[in-house]
Amino acid sequence: HASEDLRRCFAEGYSSVKCYMTYDALKLRDQELLDVLELCRRHAAMVMVHAESHDLVTWMTNQLLSTERRAAKYHAVARPVLAEREATSRAVTFAEFVGTPLLIVHVSSRQAADVIRSARARRLPIYGETCPQYLTLTHKCLCAPGVEGNKFLCSPPLRSEADQAALWEALRRGDLQVVSSDHSAYNFGGGAPASKTAGGPSTPFAKVPMGLPGLECRMPLLVSGFLDGRLESLEQVALIGCENPARLYGLYPRKGTLQVGSDADVVLWDATEGSAAERILTKASLHDELDYTPYEGMAVRGQVVRTLLRGRTVFQCHVGWGATTGTKASNGAGTDAGTGVGARAAETISALRGGGEFIVCGKPDLPDWSGVWPDESDLVQQQCVEILGPMLDGDAVPGARGEGV
Repeated sequence: HASEDLRRCFAEGYSSVKCYMTYDALKLRDQELLDVLELCRRHAAMVMVHAESHDLVTWMTNQLLSTERRAAKYHAVARPVLAEREATSRAVTFAEFVGTPLLIVHVSSRQAADVIRSARARRLPIYGETCPQYLTLTHKCLCAPGVEGNKFLCSPPLRSEADQAALWEALRRGDLQVVSSDHSAYNFGGGAPASKTAGGPSTPFAKVPMGLPGLECRMPLLVSGFLDGRLESLEQVALIGCENPARLYGLYPRKGTLQVGSDADVVLWDATEGSAAERILTKASLHDELDYTPYEGMAVRGQVVRTLLRGRTVFQCHVGWGATTGTKASNGAGTDAGTGVGARAAETISALRGGGEFIVCGKPDLPDWSGVWPDESDLVQQQCVEILGPMLDGDAVPGARGEGV
């Protein structure tokens, strides 16, 4: 049933599938993951995998909760680096066996990044994605008093400063190819059923909605990372933030590049030395409708001055207007848009809700790989021939005899 659904999706222009190796309601068993990999091999669809060892995580979570270790900080203990490393290695092994590309998403640790690096050193089409929270936050955030640590619950969990530094270096070297927000739109308070505090202060960490908001903060944090010397160039920022995702998801060259015939989706940054002063991220300075940001109070450098969507300006920062305490300007739809604390200019926002559209994707354009894809050959026969040899696959060879033990 699921296979038929996927085939229809591929026929309608979908070119990627996300699979989970954890979460009771979402996880695939190993054989199911192999089924998906083999199907996507035939249809040239990118398989994304959230890689954590479900049984290890479940066992450790039960041990913690049985001893009343319920606070947010124990989330980092329940989902250790080893759980991520083991599942990443298993997913890479399956993809290597099937012979199909793979993208490991939400890479949070040096050890998982090292598994991907090792696979790529063997010329395998294995790719890795990390997220802003793993580049800028650590597990110390989970130790905040009361329920404040719930703001930072995501899976895999936030890791150490050493892991953080290793992920920046993996991006710099090209071991990881993508930074995505993994935006998860949960409020912190407010009493909504899906808020981070809906169950009250006694709710165990495993029952708190997982994920962090970060859609608007992704590129400012990446650009700031370059200005702080963690990435080599603005071209590298564009590569991991724009071009590589477009290639891996079958949207290149319509997206991810500036050239004739591509969509004119452009963000203009002021990153010059004199104007790249620190700016403070606050909830008030963002434009979503959530009640918090995990990046509250974080300093970033650089300034978005204009955003174009398919050639039409949807955001304009009027440099020189406003004050450091925040200003407002009409957004073109009859309402006001506040720039918030730390803002240096008034804004005009003319993007309207519902302006997005579904884009039929093409075949992913995979960097650093020229293998056969789609590959509709018989995987079982390939394995028989590879292990037994062409003469021994099928009927017994006359004269062949078993070896004594």
